[in-house]
Amino acid sequence: MKQKVAFWPHKNPCSFPLVGSYPVNPGRAFFIAGKRYTGHPFRMDDHSNLALTSPHPMPQTIAFLRAINVGGHTVKMADLRQLFEALGFSNVETFIASGNVIFDAAGEAGELERKIEPHLHKALGYEVITFLRTIPELAAVAEHTPFANWEAEAENTLFIAFLKDVPTKEAQEKLMALENEIDHFHVHQREAYWLRNERYGKSEFIGKMLEKALGPATMRNSTTVRKMAAKYSGQ
Repeated sequence: MKQKVAFWPHKNPCSFPLVGSYPVNPGRAFFIAGKRYTGHPFRMDDHSNLALTSPHPMPQTIAFLRAINVGGHTVKMADLRQLFEALGFSNVETFIASGNVIFDAAGEAGELERKIEPHLHKALGYEVITFLRTIPELAAVAEHTPFANWEAEAENTLFIAFLKDVPTKEAQEKLMALENEIDHFHVHQREAYWLRNERYGKSEFIGKMLEKALGPATMRNSTTVRKMAAKYSGQ
């Protein structure tokens, strides 16, 4: 049986749907234009075929790169975009020069990370650990507010660390043991939030201390994260 449906590849609702007449078999593979997709179809009205004109026919993903421009390394953003385009990704953009790459690609996050990391290592000559988030995931990270009214004090700065996996209870306890009147922490899913209040003195906490507790991570100022969410998710 065929009917008019919109189809989201890889069950990812942040992607724009492929609209057409396809066999309606929820949870099974679909072959569209010779390509295999998995996911679930949804009924759509005829006017929804306007989605075919979308500039993002595949899921839009953000790569947060660790240590891309530190330790004496300098990578121009134009060169970084070309490295991602060489992997077959489309609509590649960068957001400021701290290693944030936005691109369209089909595939699971782990699969894409395993594709990106060795490619960057080979091209640049050093390891660049990569942390992927979808646009809805980025929006959720930006919306999460672990510290009430933290912006009320000018001395406060909020940082967000992106992790590979949800930290274990033991790992979170190691991080929380580092709290003091200056540094406060909160872990939510695959992100760790660090509130630094230097009204009481200069913080001695650094990213390596967080990684020692939670594992590999890359950190961004919350202002950067919110600006990205506003630009790419329409918040």
